Amino acid sequence: MRNIYLLLAVWGAIHPMYYFIQWFQTNSWDIMAMVDAWHVNTATSGLVWDLTIAAVSLTIWILVEAIKNRNWLSLLAIPATYCIGVSCGLPLYLYLRSRVMYLPQVGVVRV
Repeated sequence: MRNIYLLLAVWGAIHPMYYFIQWFQTNSWDIMAMVDAWHVNTATSGLVWDLTIAAVSLTIWILVEAIKNRNWLSLLAIPATYCIGVSCGLPLYLYLRSRVMYLPQVGVVRV
């Protein structure tokens, strides 16, 4: 499963970025123009809010689990979520969360 999560994270980074770069090349590299395009109608606004709420929920989950399990590497999924997208951040987090860790008090554990 771990390799599938990594594959999905890479796909979630590359595939959406392909469309973003095309849009920027056509419409200038103005991020605010892209934000305006995201809110061109109620359907796209709903999708933006859906992904925003998912990103915030994922961030809270990552923070709580990182503190609880001391899996600090999993925090890398937060900037991936906001700089690339939920399609990269979520599978990246699942990949990082599934790694084998060594805890001195219990030995090797899978988190």
